[in-house]
Amino acid sequence: MLRQMPNFQREKMQTNSGFTHNIDALPSRILHTMIRVSDLERSIAFYQDALGMIELRREDYPEGQFTLSFLGYNHEPESSVIELTYNYAAAEYTHGSGFGHIAIAVSDIDAACKRLSAMDVKIIRQPGPMAYTATNGQRDVIAFISDPDGYQIEIISTPNAERH
Repeated sequence: MLRQMPNFQREKMQTNSGFTHNIDALPSRILHTMIRVSDLERSIAFYQDALGMIELRREDYPEGQFTLSFLGYNHEPESSVIELTYNYAAAEYTHGSGFGHIAIAVSDIDAACKRLSAMDVKIIRQPGPMAYTATNGQRDVIAFISDPDGYQIEIISTPNAERH
């Protein structure tokens, strides 16, 4: 099956590197983002209750001493998901300086943040416009929250957000 993409992207892919790519040999989408968690059940509850995700599947690897839980808003063939990794013997994790945040869309950012605040979710940045305007004039309304392991989640106001 040929990957669907706009013609301008197809042309850029063929000219940026100076040779023609075999489209079928290129990645076609992001499958998941993995984050390590210290308490799997607590993290699953957060992503389900606070963010409305569903647990799509769980895989336990006793010999490897870890469990994976995949959560998202739609089935994996249609949507990217978050993989929560729980290592049995892990003590504590550091996030490092390379990872930034996960971003999600919401149609009513103020109502979403009020709801999250009532659930005692840590709101790091209240809803409001970004401090800077992009060169194309775009200035998103955003907020930031923290999950139970301290990972930051950006909430972006997208008034026409569809639930997938």
